[in-house]
Amino acid sequence: QVQLVESGGGLVQPGGSLTLSCVASGINFGLYTVSWERQAPGKGPEFVSRINDRGTHPIYLSAVRGRFTISRDNAKNMLYLRMTDLKPEDTAIYYCKIDALAIRGQGTQVTVSS
Repeated sequence: QVQLVESGGGLVQPGGSLTLSCVASGINFGLYTVSWERQAPGKGPEFVSRINDRGTHPIYLSAVRGRFTISRDNAKNMLYLRMTDLKPEDTAIYYCKIDALAIRGQGTQVTVSS
């Protein structure tokens, strides 16, 4: 059974940092481009970042470029999103996903508030 499980979300003050993690199981994780997307209350899903199977050529939503860093460890079947200088508008549920397999995790909540 293919599964993606996110963790690392929480409540953080503006300007703070968090690192999200996603562990994959049931697949050969290193074969796939993987991405992060988010969904804020009352809004549709929004692409955040993507990284290819080799862990190179990251792509970012312009609003997070320079603040967020995507990375992966294929040996551990792990995907990460390091988020710094967080802003209230970053508040959302964050999901990892593999588009080629049409799968997404259950998400982890990030709330940025003072």
